Amino acid sequence: MTTSNPIPEILIHIDAGVMTLSINRLGKKNSITAAMYAVMADAVALAQHDGAVRTLVIQGHETIFSAGNDIGDFLNQPPTTPDAPVFRFMRGISSFTKPIVAAVCGPAVGIGCTMLLHCDLIYAGDNAAFSMPFVNLGLCPEAASSLLVPQLMGYPRAAEALLLGEPFSAETALEMGFINRIVPPLEANALAQQQARKLAAKPLSALIETKRLMKKGNASLVAERIAEEALSFSRMLSEPAAREAFTAFMQKRKPDFSKV
Repeated sequence: MTTSNPIPEILIHIDAGVMTLSINRLGKKNSITAAMYAVMADAVALAQHDGAVRTLVIQGHETIFSAGNDIGDFLNQPPTTPDAPVFRFMRGISSFTKPIVAAVCGPAVGIGCTMLLHCDLIYAGDNAAFSMPFVNLGLCPEAASSLLVPQLMGYPRAAEALLLGEPFSAETALEMGFINRIVPPLEANALAQQQARKLAAKPLSALIETKRLMKKGNASLVAERIAEEALSFSRMLSEPAAREAFTAFMQKRKPDFSKV
């Protein structure tokens, strides 16, 4: 069944124990607004507590997963408190006890990339490209990526991804263990749904306990790092480097950080 969606940019569908969140803002490259984060955070909370939902799927379009934050909306409604929708969404997926499956095609930028760190299975189109350009915006990483990316990639590759903000391909992501499989873009969403249904057919208590045990060593560290990053991120939003980066983006010019 399709639930009643508060906004059309996030489609919510529940069927056979699987809740699917589809980012549906193709005209804006699936960039995410505060209103979209709020809907996703509420949906994740619902999925967590609804016994009929056994698995969560997050997907975008075959040409793009998400360009990250909508910059204009981001500047109008900066996330300056722990209860900001983006931080609620981060905490929700990072502490979600049931399996999360993602289908990723095309660019996955910023939060579009870091949210994947909290997914259990990730299936990528061969057109997927992952990037975390926070430093390039005068900001710091979020979603515990400053902890999880070095753990996953090793420090040298994490430095390229987070300090240089350099993108990496689906092939590189697979080789690093960031994703599970590469498929043609038109097959990614279907494969994610297929795997999610397999999970939904298994005993939920066993899935939850297995995931808890696998993540136990990192759980408190992830929560602490998300909170620490959020404080730094909120502070840096008002500093000169971020102001220059966002102004340059809106003016469609290259930022000049020589004086900041």
